[in-house]
Amino acid sequence: MMISALERNRQHVKQLLEKPGNGKCADCGAADPEFASHTLGVFLCHSCSGLHRNIAQISKVKSLLLDPWSSTEVELMESMGNNAAKAKYEHFVPAFFYRPTHSDCTLLREQWIRAKYERKEFVCVARQEPYSSGYREGFLWKRGRDNGQYLSRKFILSEREGVLKYYNKHDAKEPKAVMKINTVNATFQPTKIGTAHGLQITFLKDNSTRNIFVYHEDGKEMVDWFNAIRAARFHYLQVAFPGASTSELLPKLTRNYTKEGYMEKTGPKHTEGFKKRWFTMDDRRLMYFKDPLDAYARGEVFIGSKHSYTVLPGLPPAIQGYHWQFGITIVTPERTYLFTCETKVDQQDWITLFQTVINRPMLPQEFAVEAYFKHKP
Repeated sequence: MMISALERNRQHVKQLLEKPGNGKCADCGAADPEFASHTLGVFLCHSCSGLHRNIAQISKVKSLLLDPWSSTEVELMESMGNNAAKAKYEHFVPAFFYRPTHSDCTLLREQWIRAKYERKEFVCVARQEPYSSGYREGFLWKRGRDNGQYLSRKFILSEREGVLKYYNKHDAKEPKAVMKINTVNATFQPTKIGTAHGLQITFLKDNSTRNIFVYHEDGKEMVDWFNAIRAARFHYLQVAFPGASTSELLPKLTRNYTKEGYMEKTGPKHTEGFKKRWFTMDDRRLMYFKDPLDAYARGEVFIGSKHSYTVLPGLPPAIQGYHWQFGITIVTPERTYLFTCETKVDQQDWITLFQTVINRPMLPQEFAVEAYFKHKP
């Protein structure tokens, strides 16, 4: 009799997955959750269930398939569920706040979970002050441009001035760099930077992309900086594009790179030896670096749309000096670029990406960027 009661409870809790909202992870949206928090009443994917174990004082996690469920636990799951939990714990999420998906790094997902259930930041608006006030200052470890050493630097984000700036010395009067909010981007890059909290910040300096790499030991601190940058970008864009809806602006706040990886390239004469470079595709800018953590790109290629831009598999005949066998030719109005990839899969992935960009019609502001590239010194 005891076994059948347990089995009945397990069947019941699995049936709850069919209720609206319960078929996806409450925290990252991954399909087919197999775990649940029987104290919070939410259904979770395997990955987020592991992050809930870090807040074990609030969230008690069980497997829907393997663990025994008591009637009380099943009743709580039935009375709450993902939609009701969302209404409760995400009531006041600011529009600009980054909601992670299952493909985001652990740091973003863990801090989202902690912000919702542990700190209750979206139940009480006053707790959002660190990223909502329009001003933020603090110290971050910043990678040195030349020696790769991380040193503590003071950063200030000011929406009123429209800038993010940092200072080399703690008592310095003048900032070492001033980044205008209208060109700033931030993206978490834990694998590339080699630290779980690593953030890559880029901005345009004389219309060339400049990278800086920062981190902080405290995960909350790092995600607060990220969301403060998003807030500043959101408020800037609302003023710059007054007719645009929130849903149109949100994708422009920060962006992850479309693709990164190594290819070989040759110079403009096509007679130079091919050199291995790290490539980053950022919207329509294809940048290449000697090292993935370089401050400046060795070069940037603007990839526009059809008619003037073409991507072809392979290299022209008679080209020599390459090691990798899988070629790509990109024809732009100014120049033909030749790249090679190590594997056929890499080649196909890059070609598909370039083709997608070329097939997309250009926006008015992108013509201005293209014009700059044409007249670049």
